[in-house]
Amino acid sequence: MLQVSEIRENIEAYKQALKKRGFDQERLQSLDQTILLDDQRKSLQTSLDQKLAAINSHSKEIGMLYKSGKASEANALKTQVSDLKTEAAKEEDAMKLVKEELYQVLLTIPNIPHDSVPDGLTEDDNEVYQDWSTDLPDLGAHHMPHWELADKYNLIDFKLGVKITGSGFPLYRGQGAKLQRALIQFFLDEAVAAGYEEVMPPLLVNADSARGTGQLPDKEGQMYEMERDGLYLIPTAEVPLTNIYRDVILKESDFPQKVTGHTPCFRREAGSYGSDVKGLNRVHQFEKIEIVQIAHPEKSYDVLEEMLRHIESLLVKLELPYRILRLCGGDLTFTSALTFDFEVYSAAQKKWLEVSSVSNFLTYQSNRLKLRYKGDNGKTQLAHTLNGSALALARIVAALLENNQTADGIKIPEALKPYTGFDVIK
Repeated sequence: MLQVSEIRENIEAYKQALKKRGFDQERLQSLDQTILLDDQRKSLQTSLDQKLAAINSHSKEIGMLYKSGKASEANALKTQVSDLKTEAAKEEDAMKLVKEELYQVLLTIPNIPHDSVPDGLTEDDNEVYQDWSTDLPDLGAHHMPHWELADKYNLIDFKLGVKITGSGFPLYRGQGAKLQRALIQFFLDEAVAAGYEEVMPPLLVNADSARGTGQLPDKEGQMYEMERDGLYLIPTAEVPLTNIYRDVILKESDFPQKVTGHTPCFRREAGSYGSDVKGLNRVHQFEKIEIVQIAHPEKSYDVLEEMLRHIESLLVKLELPYRILRLCGGDLTFTSALTFDFEVYSAAQKKWLEVSSVSNFLTYQSNRLKLRYKGDNGKTQLAHTLNGSALALARIVAALLENNQTADGIKIPEALKPYTGFDVIK
């Protein structure tokens, strides 16, 4: 959530930046509205403070008048105090309403894109940041997409998943389940080796947690809600991991905070039909390892680069061709200032599949979370939050199966063999 003080100082620059997100003139008025509401809040606060000061002063004077035997003057002043209290109570109620209206308007304004974010409204406008696609695998004429390979080798049962739950809930079995488990352990080990603390968080979160990281109100329709209990199944481990730090005040010496966790992720994002959503390309439940960092504001873009290099190293070890995209303004998530997506090449489908998003949220999440740090100068400031998928498994599995298929089976990358216990899926 943006800070009103920053909106005041940068309102014209913010309006220009939000145009990258496709904001038209009507939506840009929400920035002006925050200033008007904050002015109302300040005016009410000033008036309220004056009345409370008068009440306090008159109350002391009333006692002195009674002691001096001036009961009639004291009683008249008591009437004034009673009227002031009535007016003060009305102003307190009005201020609560203005504060709530201001908060609700701020919830509708997304983060301000970084200067480097390219213009554009859809994923077609994303910029190729780094590209290693000069030597893409060529499987020749005889190859299968991963859903056919999964059926041939009895790795994933999509039909049984439909029977048990519904479309988008695959059932892994045999070597498919072992491959999934191997990838989870490999990614966790790599994260821990990079200095992240492993955490096993809850898979359900409350509304405060979802609001803190920006899933509410922006992505309410994508989450599975347990209405009876007021809880939500997590769409990503980013939500519980980042909320570890909600209402926390860190010291400068505490930076960086680095946590990782493996969780299933649940997303209601149904979509179109066809190859884009076939097999593991888009599912409602998938496994993911998330990395989260809480960074000093002066270091967050260095941390973002560090996280990019960590994820890159995973794909190199898995021997998967990949590229990195810098997302355009229209494709940024609501809370992100700058996001890079990693895509791997699916040789059988001849397409790129997104497997990771790495984002710097600056103070946007920490303002909602009240995540602060006390500087060496004693001043309390908002920290910066970052997160990344390291990695999302469904499409990694799809690419591994497709790219490594041979006439004799599906080869396992060297880095993964100690985890699978087998070299080839036969």
